[in-house]
Amino acid sequence: MDGAEFDEVLAFLATFEGGSFAAASDVLNRDASIVSRRVSALEARLATRLLERSTRRLAPTEAGNLLYRRMRSALSMMEEARNEATETSSIASGSLRIALPATFGQRRIAPLLPGFLAAYPKVTIEAEYSDRYVDLIHERFDLAIRLGNLSDSRLIARQLASNERLAVASRAYLAQHGTPETPDQLAMHVCLANPRLEGYPEWKFRNGDTVHTVRLPFRMTADDSSSLVCAAVAGIGITVCARWLIVDELASGQLVPILSDWQFTHGGGVHLVRPSARYTPLKTRVFIDWIVDRFKVQPW
Repeated sequence: MDGAEFDEVLAFLATFEGGSFAAASDVLNRDASIVSRRVSALEARLATRLLERSTRRLAPTEAGNLLYRRMRSALSMMEEARNEATETSSIASGSLRIALPATFGQRRIAPLLPGFLAAYPKVTIEAEYSDRYVDLIHERFDLAIRLGNLSDSRLIARQLASNERLAVASRAYLAQHGTPETPDQLAMHVCLANPRLEGYPEWKFRNGDTVHTVRLPFRMTADDSSSLVCAAVAGIGITVCARWLIVDELASGQLVPILSDWQFTHGGGVHLVRPSARYTPLKTRVFIDWIVDRFKVQPW
């Protein structure tokens, strides 16, 4: 495969993964018209159509799907071989791409990263803080932190900590409105919820073998749990949030747990995930060991 054909293959892979020539142009740092011409040249070279074009979207053909799987696998093997060859010195190096949940990443992971960079000066970090669901394989991320219950079987996961969620309120709110003793009694209270959390619009609680689900008329919803914590601290109502988010508010007494006999069921864990692959680069392995060591004792 000569240089021109290799560029055509890269253009096709980026277009396949991005879903458009514009998205591929951002990845390859080339004009979209150049990307389009390279894909067309590859189709002409192979005498087959790889992508069906329309005014709204691109869709891979059967041949396109087959070529993508084969070429992505081949490039992954080439990358593994290159990484193995460059790691003979046993010194971790290279760029580490990490996807992190926005609030959790900023509060719990970001303060730790300078220590890692100091310990491994030849490794650089590209961190994305976002609550969107990142496809690690297609978007070429090395690692991600994910909260809750996992569903992607293509990934290798390691739990770092629990993601326990608590029902909480301020002392002032409870003094004025009373303290609910059972999930049913939440219907008589002002409740605040994050619609992006698993289970919404229901709150599900467990007490031993008993599971109780309540659906409530929420006074306030917000896709940022920090804003719900602020409202709860101000005495507006009751909310459910992760313990790691309210460590300081619990310690200071600004918020207090309620329904202590009941466990909120939609919690899961804090997981470190990576693509399932035969070869894991040294830069990834040292970060896994380093972050696992930081979570040996649960920090909240």
